[in-house]
Amino acid sequence: MVQPTSEEVVTDIMRQEIRSYKQLPVNLYQIQTKFRDERRPRFGLMRGREFTMKDAYSFDRDLDSAMASYRVMANAYRRIFDRFGLRYRAVAADSGAIGGDLSEEFQVIAATGEDAIVYCPHSDYAANMEKAEALAPLGPRPAPGQPMAKTATPGKSTCSDVASYLGVALQQTVKSLVVATERKDQQGVGEVEVWLLLLRGDHELNEVKANKVKGLEGGFRFATLTEIDTHFGCKPGYLGLVNLRKSVRLVVDRDVALMHDWICGANEPDFHFTGVNWGRDLPEPDVVADIRNVVAGDLSPDGKGVLALERGIEIGHVFYLGTKYSRAMNATFLDTNGKPQFMEMGCYGIGITRLPAAAIEQNHDARGIIWPDAIAPFVVVICPIGADRSADVRLAADSVYTDLLAAGVDVILDDRGERPGAMFADWELIGVPHRITIGDRGLKDGLVEYQQRREAVSVKVALAEVAAHVMARLGQ
Repeated sequence: MVQPTSEEVVTDIMRQEIRSYKQLPVNLYQIQTKFRDERRPRFGLMRGREFTMKDAYSFDRDLDSAMASYRVMANAYRRIFDRFGLRYRAVAADSGAIGGDLSEEFQVIAATGEDAIVYCPHSDYAANMEKAEALAPLGPRPAPGQPMAKTATPGKSTCSDVASYLGVALQQTVKSLVVATERKDQQGVGEVEVWLLLLRGDHELNEVKANKVKGLEGGFRFATLTEIDTHFGCKPGYLGLVNLRKSVRLVVDRDVALMHDWICGANEPDFHFTGVNWGRDLPEPDVVADIRNVVAGDLSPDGKGVLALERGIEIGHVFYLGTKYSRAMNATFLDTNGKPQFMEMGCYGIGITRLPAAAIEQNHDARGIIWPDAIAPFVVVICPIGADRSADVRLAADSVYTDLLAAGVDVILDDRGERPGAMFADWELIGVPHRITIGDRGLKDGLVEYQQRREAVSVKVALAEVAAHVMARLGQ
């Protein structure tokens, strides 16, 4: 079965199986191949169209029980990722198409990560870029200091070019983004409404946030050139609020609402207005909303400092869904009062094929992979030097191998007869985290060498104690 996610399928199963509150709570899980119709697959195995995922779905009687199930699963995920030795953050996330009122992403910290993680170094606040709130600047808005003037800006159509040409900070400019919504009536006749979104010149639109603005929540698209010309009488790059041909719906970002003496397009090629001010040159904006991506240095929403950014790779996600699916699909049970109630749901996922890829991104050096112990293909490798020429080396290697295997350690014995340099290079590339080297020279003194993959030098350990030494390093 090809599917992106399984909420509907599992809800259908449960509405047929669950009759009474006595059968709840229930948590179903599966591990299977998922398919996402990525328009442009990228980032190698990390973002393929097909991948293996562990899903779980919880069903509960009420909100309190559902939140308890949510916390149990979220904490279980934390224990899994802790055991894997991953450096990660649990960040507040937007629920997206899956829906629900609460969700968290588990992001492995990696410079090559595809996602931007927002956090406050001085508190526990963390969110992904889609969710992170950009607070309004500390007010009040400064009073106008310049007259509004139509200013020539020949060939300067971007905010950065205009700011450079006029010798002002990019933060003094305002960018105009034109979007459109289409609503169809019962006869299928569509009505297009054009909107103008205003952001500070150095900020970027957050489409997820914009989709939550009243009137835009049904989805929007960027306006066509014909629609822009009809309303502004000008091509993009010189658009603004003054001298509109036709009225538009206006949404102003919080920062722009508190700007003064700002610069925007004059709806005429090669011209911009400078010194624009709300209340004097334009009416106060009716709709002010957070519609931008946060940037490093923004105030933290919890009031405990400023925000910082780092990159992350999503490896897990937990959602509280509430009754979104159970209500839509009439998945009910009989409560203690004998009346039907909708099941409270949660869903949870770990990207199984993403985990090793994320671990590699976080654990590698110039020589190759450095696997965490819990997910290494082998935890220990034994490298006998000259085993084809020395019976003592062979016997010692076999003895250590047998001892570790009996202790439950995932160990491999390299019996290929390779030269030491080639043998070490292979296992460093593969990333086995612990190596024991056995050679004739050391055995004469009853010693072997142990080296952890992250460590620069090996240490000499008595042959009789090496198994115990490894077990201690493994924390067993």
